Amino acid sequence: MDVKIGQKSYDPYALKEKKDQQIRKYPLMEEIGFLVLGMRIYLVNTDSYETHDQHYGRGLIKETIKDGLTKFFFNGNNVRKDAVTASIQKVQKILQWFESQSQLHFYASSLLFVYEGLPQQTAQMKRNAGSLADVSAAPKGCPTDGEVLEYNNNVCVIGSMENGRTVTSLGQSLSNMYALHKKGCSQGHRNDVPLQIETREQDNSLWKCTTPPNGNKPQLEKESHHMPAVMQRPNEVEVRMIDFAHVFPSNTKDEGYVYGLKNLLTVLQQILNN
Repeated sequence: MDVKIGQKSYDPYALKEKKDQQIRKYPLMEEIGFLVLGMRIYLVNTDSYETHDQHYGRGLIKETIKDGLTKFFFNGNNVRKDAVTASIQKVQKILQWFESQSQLHFYASSLLFVYEGLPQQTAQMKRNAGSLADVSAAPKGCPTDGEVLEYNNNVCVIGSMENGRTVTSLGQSLSNMYALHKKGCSQGHRNDVPLQIETREQDNSLWKCTTPPNGNKPQLEKESHHMPAVMQRPNEVEVRMIDFAHVFPSNTKDEGYVYGLKNLLTVLQQILNN
């Protein structure tokens, strides 16, 4: 989910025409302090994706903004309050930084919200059944044939190459996934090789030193501790600042951005308490 933060989406040097244009796009920006620019949600009940663009966000008013944000955390079965809680914590850290700095003002900058859409229990069941290795078709709404399969912005990709393969598991961090996503895309398009899903079992064997009873030289013995390639991890949630084209030096606190963050936190807390 992309959320533009601040009471103004234009910088101090913008022409009057630009200011009027931005105000017309979303007159409530100054009152609400943020604007939902778009979102993509993985629905576990239908194994599909739901997408909303900037027109959806501009249609939200003060009375509907909570429901509008709730949609991003609703996975088809329930509201992911674990993701809401983690998002609140991360936004609070960003707010702390803004309240402590008076050197920069941010305009038309956004927060990017990402969380793992596949529930842990479902992921565990799929691992136990080995279904990920047997899946031959992508979920409905997913790109296929040479494109990257995504799980609500978290990428699981295997790019086949002549001299090897690039593999990333669902349990890797978002940053690693993104890096491999870019690499997989470039390799997939350059070699014209389709991407596919695969799970592999890691060899987590340990070597121990044993001394035979006959007094011969100690020997190394291999102990097998097989663990699945996809480990059980806490639900991953990321909130990152993006879009810095309109950042200007200042000697005062960025009150517009702080106002937006506080209002956003208020709405997220309402979702959590609902």
